[in-house]
Amino acid sequence: MFDEKIISFPENPAGLYDPLRYMIAIGGKRIRPTLCTTAYKMFHGILEPEIQAPAAGLEVFHTFTLIHDDIMDRSPLRRGVPTVWKKWNEDTAILSGDVMLIEAYKLMGKTPERCRSAVLDLFSKTAAQVCEGQQYDMDFENLSTVSMGSYSMMIGLKTAVLLACAAKTGAIIGGASPEDCEAMYRYGYDLGMAFQIADDYLDAYGDEKVFGKPIGGDIINRKKSWLTVRALEKTSNQEAFLKAFDEDCPDEAAAHKKIETVKRLYDSLGVPDDARAEILRYTNLAMNDVENLRCDTAPLLAFAEKLTGRAR
Repeated sequence: MFDEKIISFPENPAGLYDPLRYMIAIGGKRIRPTLCTTAYKMFHGILEPEIQAPAAGLEVFHTFTLIHDDIMDRSPLRRGVPTVWKKWNEDTAILSGDVMLIEAYKLMGKTPERCRSAVLDLFSKTAAQVCEGQQYDMDFENLSTVSMGSYSMMIGLKTAVLLACAAKTGAIIGGASPEDCEAMYRYGYDLGMAFQIADDYLDAYGDEKVFGKPIGGDIINRKKSWLTVRALEKTSNQEAFLKAFDEDCPDEAAAHKKIETVKRLYDSLGVPDDARAEILRYTNLAMNDVENLRCDTAPLLAFAEKLTGRAR
C-alpha cells in the first residue's frame, strides 16, 4: 500500500545523497508508512495519493534516526550490510542524516492543507520525543542499573511514539474523529512497546540472517535492553550478573563467550519467557485500544501479528 517511488533525492552532490539512496535501497519492513496507510484506508475507504508523501516522510525520518543511531551505537551492520558511517565515514553519516531529516519535513509538508497543521504539530512533537528517548538511552549506558519504569519511559519515547504518530497521522488525514484518532495513537504506542521488547529479545535470541545484524550486540555493547533490566530485577546476585555483563570483548572469541554467558543467566532467571509474555501483553493492550472503533479493525490485528508474532 505504500509507494516507495515517492522517496527520491537529488543526484548531486553525490557524497551527500548517495548514502541516503543506499539506506533506502537496503530496505526494511516499512512499518511506519505501512501503519500510516493502513490507518488512512480504514477511515477513508480507499487509498488516495494524498497519503503517500506523509507516509514516506515518516519512513525518511525513521531512516534519519538509524543513520545517527548507528554512529552513537558504533553498529557496523544494518540489515546485514555496512552502516553508513562504516561504509563512508562519521562526518558523511552526520551530514547525510541531517539532510535526510530536512527531506522528511519536506514530505510531511505535502500533507493536505485541511489537516497539515495538525499533522506537522504531531510530527514535530514526535521528532523531539524520539531525540529525548535516544538521550535517555545514552544516559543509561553510564548507570549500573535502570528501573523497568525508566526503561519503559525511554523506549516509549525512542520507539513507541513514532508508531503512534504513524497511526494517528493516517487517521487524521483519513478523516477519523478526534476520539478515533486518539484510539489509533494509543494502539500505535502500545504496539510500539511490544515491537521494541521483541527487538530486544531477538537481539539475543533471534536468527542473524533474519534479524539483519549480529546477534548479541546489546550484550557486547552493555546496552540496557529489556532483558537486562528484567534480569537485574529478578537476580539475587546483581554483582555477579553485572560482572559478566560488563566484561570487555577484545576479540571475537571473547564476544562469543560473553554472549553465551549472559544468555545462560537470562535463561536461568526465566527472562526469555517474561519477555514473550510482555510482548503479548502489550499486543493485547494495543487491540483493546481500538476495540470501540466504528470501523473494521481486522487490518490492525493482522498488522500487530505480523509485527510482534516473530518473537512470540
